[in-house]
Amino acid sequence: MLGTMKFKTMCAAACATTLAFLAGCASVLQVEAPDTVRAPERSAWASRSAGAAGARSGWQHYKLPGKTATQFEYLRKDGRDALAVKAVSSASMLRRELRIAPADLGNVRFSWKVPELIARADMATRDADDSPVRVILAFEGDRSRFSAKNAMLSELARAVTGEEMPYATLMYVWCNKREPGTVITSARTDRVRKIVVESGATKLNQWLDYERNIRADYERAFGEAPGALVGVAIMTDSDNTRSTTQAWYGPVLIGPAPASRH
Repeated sequence: MLGTMKFKTMCAAACATTLAFLAGCASVLQVEAPDTVRAPERSAWASRSAGAAGARSGWQHYKLPGKTATQFEYLRKDGRDALAVKAVSSASMLRRELRIAPADLGNVRFSWKVPELIARADMATRDADDSPVRVILAFEGDRSRFSAKNAMLSELARAVTGEEMPYATLMYVWCNKREPGTVITSARTDRVRKIVVESGATKLNQWLDYERNIRADYERAFGEAPGALVGVAIMTDSDNTRSTTQAWYGPVLIGPAPASRH
């Protein structure tokens, strides 16, 4: 019995990041309402983020099993509505559920300010997969196309948590050394892919604004058309490197699909 419990705990921890988008099992992921995040300016940031179309709920703090939670606080930073995030050997995320059909996918706009990189981080490895900033999108898809490994992981996740992992997870990240545009495949599962949008220390300590075409980025990362977008999240984590990092995020906005050109 003890061995089985330990096995389930290990599996839950391994699946937690991707499952955080769809998890409804409180025994695996602890969910806090947005009000539990320190929130002097919560309504300003949260009401602007992700947009109203397709939203199922507000932003929620998802804690991962066996992990110290990252700290989130809504505030004003340099005249902007911002979310201050600090990770001390920790990992958790702020997430909002959505449902946007593939035909309606448009652009995602986001911004962040990072004062310092995580010196030992390497997002291509299991043991150093940390990042000061991540904007994360989760998608539905045809799970019958999973490899044997991913099908087993998804079934195991459902057995342990009651929820399957998303079909695909796309992250926008800041990498220590890889060039912008690089696609990093997760060491844990190829259903998680990361697009480097910033690299190195040149642009630290300044607000950086981005606008990305969701469909184009998904197709480039996964080599196929996207399914429905079902979740958006931000995540700052330092649990693997056992370090301290902080960052600030502006609102994350999901825009409409561009008008057809005739």
